[in-house]
Amino acid sequence: MFTKSGANFSFSIAVIFCLILGFLQPKPVFDYDFEQFFPQDDENLAFYREYEEIFGSDNDYLLLAFENSHGRMFDASFLSELDQFQESVTSLEKVDSVFSILTVKEPIISPFGVRERAALSWDLEKDEVNFQGDEKKYQGNLIAKDGESLLVLIKNEDNLSKEDGDLLYGEIQELWKSQDLAPKAVAGKIQTQGDFVDLMQNEFGLFFGASLILMLLILVLIFRSWWGVVIPILVLLVGVLWAFALILLIGKKLALMSVMQPTIFLIVGLSALIHFFTHLIKALKVTQSKDEAISKVFKELWVPVTLTILTTSLGFFSLYFTSIPALKDFGLTTGLGILMMFFSVSLITPFLLYRWKKLSVSSDSEKIAPDFYHKALRQIFIKSKEILVFFFFISMLSVYLGSKIDINGYLLDNLPSDHPIQNDFNFFNEQFGGSNPLEIYLKSSNGSKNLLDYEALKEIDKLEMKLKKEFGEISVLSPVTLVKTLNQAQNQGDYAAFVFPSPGQFRRMERFLGRVSKNQGSLVLSEDLMEGRISARIPDLGSLQMSQIREKVRGYIEEEINGDVIQVRWTGTSYLIDKGHESVTIQMARGLGVAFLLVGIIAGFLFKSWRISFILLIPNIIPLLWMLGLMYFLGVEFKLTTAILFTVAFGIAVDDSIHFMTRLKMELSNGKNLLYALKRTFLETGKAIVLTTLILVSGFAVLIFSRFGVTHYTGLLISSALVFALLADLILLPVILLPMKKVWEKKNGQD
Repeated sequence: MFTKSGANFSFSIAVIFCLILGFLQPKPVFDYDFEQFFPQDDENLAFYREYEEIFGSDNDYLLLAFENSHGRMFDASFLSELDQFQESVTSLEKVDSVFSILTVKEPIISPFGVRERAALSWDLEKDEVNFQGDEKKYQGNLIAKDGESLLVLIKNEDNLSKEDGDLLYGEIQELWKSQDLAPKAVAGKIQTQGDFVDLMQNEFGLFFGASLILMLLILVLIFRSWWGVVIPILVLLVGVLWAFALILLIGKKLALMSVMQPTIFLIVGLSALIHFFTHLIKALKVTQSKDEAISKVFKELWVPVTLTILTTSLGFFSLYFTSIPALKDFGLTTGLGILMMFFSVSLITPFLLYRWKKLSVSSDSEKIAPDFYHKALRQIFIKSKEILVFFFFISMLSVYLGSKIDINGYLLDNLPSDHPIQNDFNFFNEQFGGSNPLEIYLKSSNGSKNLLDYEALKEIDKLEMKLKKEFGEISVLSPVTLVKTLNQAQNQGDYAAFVFPSPGQFRRMERFLGRVSKNQGSLVLSEDLMEGRISARIPDLGSLQMSQIREKVRGYIEEEINGDVIQVRWTGTSYLIDKGHESVTIQMARGLGVAFLLVGIIAGFLFKSWRISFILLIPNIIPLLWMLGLMYFLGVEFKLTTAILFTVAFGIAVDDSIHFMTRLKMELSNGKNLLYALKRTFLETGKAIVLTTLILVSGFAVLIFSRFGVTHYTGLLISSALVFALLADLILLPVILLPMKKVWEKKNGQD
């Protein structure tokens, strides 16, 4: 395969593959859907899908806050323009409804029956505005707390695609511009998805370019030759193109974590090339035949490089065994992309090396390395006990500190704190009670006829009071809202009567409940009145604080709410996202467990010893433990996007251990004793391991500059883990291998 004729054949396969991809012309498609972070094996998701069938999605809305930049908010001209905008939006194809203070109708009960009056009315000719009832009722909900802006809530069709969402948001933007309106803040799925994708596209190109430039500089510094720069760059570019072409051809879109994939593919490919090229340079120094050197190096290193690439891809593939679609897709596509990079390295590199006229070698590239590594190994053997104590102490300390790290995630924690989306969401949190949906499912039990039974309503009202105690004065929509509204209507619209009715008041309004429930009840009640909801908007408090509040509310429900009258259950998209973050330990254990098992099996078959396989895992568990300690000191919390980094770090870090162990196995198979084999392995592979680690760390460090939280922490934590892995492989691994002398000698038939 690595002879000159074999290289020609391999290159022809690569050319054919390029032609096929060129014919198919895969087109990049970016997408962001936060629902991809829902745990699919959680029965709460299945329940929410049923809930969604009754009440619709709780997150398919757009919040717009408008203020009158030309004068008073309650100005007839401004309200008229806003009303025209709402009517135009209502007529859009993908819009279900529009709700604001301008659309609110309050029922009034009189001797002549039930009539409705607008909460807010205006006369454009007289320039008059009339507010019926109490304005305070709507402050912090439909009217900003500071009284400077009005909320318009646009409910769009459920589960719009990214393309339809972009189109609808564009149409809404055109409408407010045509009315000379400019929202002070915007928040909602169709807007957030578009902004996320725009930022993803910008960062994708930015980090691809930055990574290429970094690779170029590294190659120039290491090899200082044209062939040592041009050939790797060509191979890496082809590998990245193949990787993304395959990802797109299997129907996968470029999602949030795809931003870091070009960097991952480039540095994994370059790491393999560094191993080939550093050994090729040594071979060229001892032989005059370029062809012989190329063939020898690729034959010797192809197995260990294949194993390192395989274990890296398996580290990512193991994420497929989590229950989060976003993580499954990231693991699958990254694993496939790494394999495509490996094919590029294997199929193209030998051909280009054979075709290059002369492979010049710098004469001073190896001057200080052997002496340095020889002294380092000597100190490692002398201080072996101190090394064991040091690694054990730091590891145990890291485990202790890691146990104190909170599990906490936010809906927008991947965005920088100063991003316009964050600012807009913060505005809604401060002025309109929040932008995150809160959903609680209600069901009538045997102790009540339906949810409009007085006993059921009393229990719902108690639950609402508890929610307001925990979340503050949030605006709640529920079956109780209907009876409070009717109680207000019985008192001529007096806001002071917007309270839970007494038994007598309830009996007087019962004959009107049917009419009101038909007109407004669909928002909070099923058709048979047996199922309902409590719906509200709250700030994004984070999964940690929300889980604490939910526990308090659950305790209250168990102790104070009569389960024979109503049944209560948390649900909603925000709840599912929080559940995803809370499942990080399960997701991390799944990914790491699969990765450990696969690497252990590979190492076991390679070295014919399960004890050696276990030893191989030790220096690769150390970096993961030390990552815990680093996260504690940096204040990084556990969430889905940081928990998966342990699996990723393991898959990449294990490469150096495999290089070290395969070289050691080669030395031992040549009849050398363990001490001498360790020395030769340390000297021969030490430089390559250090170089590849520097490359990997430099490549991942670029991601630290990302504005996406997941990409930033990937760069920071993976870079640190690789440094920890380097220390474990070159310092700890030789020490823990020494007691295996008898096992190695037995395996290799030595006396």
